[in-house]
Amino acid sequence: MNAYLRRQMFAAGAVGAVLAGAAVLPSPAMAEPDDDASVRVTVDIDEIREPGVLALSIAGDAVALSEDGSTLLVRQFVGTLPTVTVTDTRVADEVPDGASWAVLGSATAFAGNSGQAPITADHLGWKPRLLDGGETGLVTEGEEVVTTLDEATLPGNNVGLVDQELLVSAFDSGAVASDSYSVNADLYLRTPAEVAAGEYSSTLTLSLFE
Repeated sequence: MNAYLRRQMFAAGAVGAVLAGAAVLPSPAMAEPDDDASVRVTVDIDEIREPGVLALSIAGDAVALSEDGSTLLVRQFVGTLPTVTVTDTRVADEVPDGASWAVLGSATAFAGNSGQAPITADHLGWKPRLLDGGETGLVTEGEEVVTTLDEATLPGNNVGLVDQELLVSAFDSGAVASDSYSVNADLYLRTPAEVAAGEYSSTLTLSLFE
């Protein structure tokens, strides 16, 4: 056998030895069929928050005036406006910059139920009274509005509740948000002594503006 053939046979034997050695290497470790693993999944869901609102409510829908304090010239009928509450559930960043709110009131003429001549709304006055204005000092009641039968007080106050008159207001809506405030008012109807007898009724409308 020549030297070339001996070299080829030696190389083939070496390869076979290597392959034979590879065949006996241990296989990689495999997980047992019953093994398992877990991953904890969490999520933090915030509560859905509805936008806040500015709202007006009144603790009653009627008030009966009764005679008290009449004189020989003027008959007077008095009562108390049901408590008016302004509730603001907004947070400060929901309030427009520079906003303020106010509750205004106006009344219709008192119509007689038996055909009497109406008593015009300038005969109805009020004196607002703040019941709960919070601690900011920014919620205040309106000035007293007297009737045309009263002596002159402040200019423009002897008009009665013919037009929209201020009941309560807040100078800065943002500073008083997330709270509620309440107010009522002394009501008085003043008529000439010769007013016709009978039942009369009027509608006092309160409106909240911002």
